[in-house]
Amino acid sequence: MSDHYYSENPTVESDRKTWEYKLRDFTLSFTTDAGVFSKNEIDFGSKVLIEAFEMPLVEGDVLDVGCGYGPIGITLAKQFQDRLIKMVDVNERALQLAKQNAVQNEVENIAIKKSDALKGLEKSDTFAAILTNPPIRAGKKVVHEILETSYEHLVNGGELWVVIQKKQGAPSAIDKLNEVFEEVEVVLKKKGYYIIKSKKG
Repeated sequence: MSDHYYSENPTVESDRKTWEYKLRDFTLSFTTDAGVFSKNEIDFGSKVLIEAFEMPLVEGDVLDVGCGYGPIGITLAKQFQDRLIKMVDVNERALQLAKQNAVQNEVENIAIKKSDALKGLEKSDTFAAILTNPPIRAGKKVVHEILETSYEHLVNGGELWVVIQKKQGAPSAIDKLNEVFEEVEVVLKKKGYYIIKSKKG
């Protein structure tokens, strides 16, 4: 199988680089590598999601699904230091980078775990918020599975925040979310990217 950012063990030769980026008024340092998603900069979709996100009023941890090298989870851990931010990804290289980046940015309220989407979670793992910039290239079935299974892992009043481009399936994702969630809202549209918030209960 050829390498993708959602490969478990990318075989492409390592080519690490470190750069800084400003998110939610924090200047953060990220080390990235070949074989991970958006290695040269924070991708536009993740940036819009990070800036748009509002923490739900309910208590609980936060989950970053498909965390890559960690921009979403690390930024939120920096701002919401009273919340535990859990981060999952299937890509081993990305997980190592996420751990390194958590240390670089001096965030300790983070737990990083290998998981193919939400399959590695316990049934008892529940969250106040789940955020995802889903792996579109992995296919619609994978994306919709993330949307569906997120519901089971949210507390009542918890929210799933998703970023997805209109041309890459936002309308069908909204249809799927409306099948599963009680409340679905497009909170922002920016340059073809939709930020969709779905609330449980």
